[in-house]
Amino acid sequence: MSTASPMGVPSLQPPHVSKTTIPVAGLLVDVYGLDQLPTAATAVSCLWLHHGRLGNKNDMATFAALVLSAWHARTNDNNSSTGSSSASRGLIAVAFDERNHGTRLAHKASNDAWRDGNKTHAQDMFGVVTGGVVDMAHLMDALEGYLFGNGASSPGSLQAATLGSRRQAGLTDQHLALGVSQGGHTVWQAMFAEPRLSAGVVVIGCPDYMAIMTDRARLTRLPTYSAADHGASFLGSEDFPHALVEACKKYDPKGILFGTREISASPSDVEKERLGSILDTRLAKKKFQVLSGGVDKLVPYALAKPFLDFFKSAVETWGKQANISVEDIVYPGVGHKFDDAMMKDAVRFIVDIVSGADATQASTAKI
Repeated sequence: MSTASPMGVPSLQPPHVSKTTIPVAGLLVDVYGLDQLPTAATAVSCLWLHHGRLGNKNDMATFAALVLSAWHARTNDNNSSTGSSSASRGLIAVAFDERNHGTRLAHKASNDAWRDGNKTHAQDMFGVVTGGVVDMAHLMDALEGYLFGNGASSPGSLQAATLGSRRQAGLTDQHLALGVSQGGHTVWQAMFAEPRLSAGVVVIGCPDYMAIMTDRARLTRLPTYSAADHGASFLGSEDFPHALVEACKKYDPKGILFGTREISASPSDVEKERLGSILDTRLAKKKFQVLSGGVDKLVPYALAKPFLDFFKSAVETWGKQANISVEDIVYPGVGHKFDDAMMKDAVRFIVDIVSGADATQASTAKI
């Protein structure tokens, strides 16, 4: 089920921001906004950008420029109002090619869908999704050392010179992620897996990989999909092997919380205790923004809705002690696109999160 890029050609044209491409621990990484970091920065927020299937890291350039220019405008306004000439917090955005995409392409047919003749579509895409989580964590460990850790030879040498005693503590103290389509699936999984992520923006992505692939099997009319059992027997079939089912239960949000069972809209007290423990452990204090197209046929909002209804209800009622927030926006008439309205909302969400980083960390330090 091939599709045109969900990025499209946005009408929004942001100001120029710098792009520095460097090899980091074996991966080519685009770092946006490095040249615009304040030279007196004592903290840096890092936004990780995940592109969609059949795309590459260059797809994220426009959004990176949009969010960074908005951040620079915010900090410039703040400096003007206070009479300050410097800022203590900077923001960079980072993009890399997901596995088997762009500069990492190893086998083109593995990125194809069932309809294009790829028998292992379900396993291949899941591998890219979970691989994106692993690669991001790997880069989180390494990136600061490459940017700021080699003195005058560092790409961020001006900031490195001001670190002083913070060199041991780390300059990059906040991580956020945004992903589109396949990259949105990655952000869902990353929010559950990576404790360093404080916020995530999911654009036309889904927290239930088993549901979305079962529906895709129906639309593709795979013989392994049976209408008689509404696709239940598809899970564990040759097109969605048992090993993949077990991987979903280990890594995918719906699988982590419910396995292959139906999502419980009104869990029992015992179930609330079990689910609440997972939410507390994996998601405490995290902020989600979920942006979906109202007429998206490739990743229909209807497939994410049961999970989101449960999730929003949980964090607003019996699971509110985890202090998780969820902003869920559906755009009427929008298909499988990251359109201008979505981009504006994502920029607003990210800039607000970064603006509140120091206050949030100060509050946490007092606890």
